Amino acid sequence: MTHDMVTIGKTDVQATPLGLGTNAVGGYNLFPNLKDADGINLVKAGLNQGIRLLDTAFVYGLGHSEELVGQAMHDFDRHSFVLATKGAQDFSTGEQVINNDPAFLTQQVDASLKRLNTDYLDIYYIHFPDKRTPKAEAVGALQRLREQGKIRAIGVSNFSLDQVKEANADGYVDVVEDEFSLLHRDHEADLMPYLKDHQISFVPYFPLASGLLTGKYDRDVTFPADDIRSQISDFQEPRYGRALKAIAQVTPIAAAHQATVAQTILAWYMQNPLISVVIPGAKRASQVEANAQALDVTLSDAEYQAIDTAFAEFKVDANGKSLADPE
Repeated sequence: MTHDMVTIGKTDVQATPLGLGTNAVGGYNLFPNLKDADGINLVKAGLNQGIRLLDTAFVYGLGHSEELVGQAMHDFDRHSFVLATKGAQDFSTGEQVINNDPAFLTQQVDASLKRLNTDYLDIYYIHFPDKRTPKAEAVGALQRLREQGKIRAIGVSNFSLDQVKEANADGYVDVVEDEFSLLHRDHEADLMPYLKDHQISFVPYFPLASGLLTGKYDRDVTFPADDIRSQISDFQEPRYGRALKAIAQVTPIAAAHQATVAQTILAWYMQNPLISVVIPGAKRASQVEANAQALDVTLSDAEYQAIDTAFAEFKVDANGKSLADPE
């Protein structure tokens, strides 16, 4: 573990540069055939491996992920790790509506605290922006919850640069979570430098591009219709072939470090000065343990640059998100 702890925004929340995304822990609405016991085990494995940030959300299993994460962390010192969750999905009408209303967010934080069985959240993100609520008002509700000690850091997720600026009108935003990977580099030009300049942390999700950047796929791959990957353009030509070509250039660098492609790419993110914490997901404890070994991989400047160059075409190719926003 050669890495220093990362400070979240302007707060005293400190995390490891590698966290754990838990959408496959209880996210039965996102992935087929999930087992609760596997989810609990993989969260425990992450904490046992020294990973110090758990990232969950209400929408992963509609509260079920939070409940399982809450059970898994029960055996650990609550102050020894950072717990992040997200909310904004309102099902009160029977269908999903994105809602950033201050009263709704306040109620959601309380519901998350209950499901996670804890009395504070280290980070709470507004999961998606709605079209109605002024962003600074939504964030103001979280600031009041921070003053009450219910949350320690304020985040927004899936907000555009302009929306982040609006949300940060009072300087309350500490962290932004959005899709970013070597295949999805749109934010490198404007959002990420703005965050760095304003002491706002950046946490990329889908850093391994739904598994594509692990190097485990080849030319002939198909996914069943109920698998999230069947809807993602990265797995369709021509992007898929171009991604495989870039990944092939990471293979010798990984070999030089006796590491996997996934560990090497995670190391690249951890060395990227615009990134605070990277949160790969996992379906099994063994994957979490493998990801944690990325903490021991240190790339030379030349290797860092070579990986950057291998994926350079994805910088110019603005391709937005893997999955459409809910609204």
